[in-house]
Amino acid sequence: MLDKNGVSGRSLSLTLGGKLARSLKALIFPVLYHGHARRCPVCGKSSRKFLCFGDLKRRDARCPRCGSLERHRLAWLYFTRMTDLFDGRRRKMLHIAPEPCLASRMRRRLDDGYLSADMEDPAAMVRMDVTAIPFPGESFDVVFCSHVLEHVADDRKALREFFRVLKPGGWAVLLVPVNAPRTMEDPAIVDRDERKRIFGQEDHVRRYGPDYVERVERAGFTVRVVRPEDVCRAGEIERLGLAAADEICRCDKP
Repeated sequence: MLDKNGVSGRSLSLTLGGKLARSLKALIFPVLYHGHARRCPVCGKSSRKFLCFGDLKRRDARCPRCGSLERHRLAWLYFTRMTDLFDGRRRKMLHIAPEPCLASRMRRRLDDGYLSADMEDPAAMVRMDVTAIPFPGESFDVVFCSHVLEHVADDRKALREFFRVLKPGGWAVLLVPVNAPRTMEDPAIVDRDERKRIFGQEDHVRRYGPDYVERVERAGFTVRVVRPEDVCRAGEIERLGLAAADEICRCDKP
């Protein structure tokens, strides 16, 4: 049954239910997680603890306030502490598969210099395939792409596209999960259950190893690996809920 605006009663109920759930969360979470043992650098709020997250239930993974995960917090710390991205000068940034906890904050700081893109996410500003980026060469100062390339069949082409659309002197942060001794892929594996067994997730097409850096370098980039201890002061890694094994892959275009 549609109302006069063409909205079904069920859709309206789901929308109202979602708003109610968010309102209740906003009221309850500050009480449940009140404390100072953890602090999220993304939203700037302290909590008694972070939430478990993931199939294997990682402890201290998700901020109960903004939803950031370990990799989001590390990336935000890197951007704010080790780059001049937010120093007020005009820059054009392309953000692939925008994470809600980061996208709104980046857009607020970069204003009309910020562009988010995704193949399917309606929250992204443009719909885009990373293997065929619809912008001229040398269009962006910065590209940020986190945990996307493991889903892309031709990741080498995507890396070349990132290099192409960056201006000379521009840079990218291109993060992937590194969880194998060496990168492993097999395009013949298309069954979702088999992909999950071998690659760890139904829609992953490979596992990356430390040789990911070499793959990025072959696209033309100069790569520098930054670890949590390079970004954080003593004692911060645990309090900020970072994963000691995570890394920032900083990729510069000469």
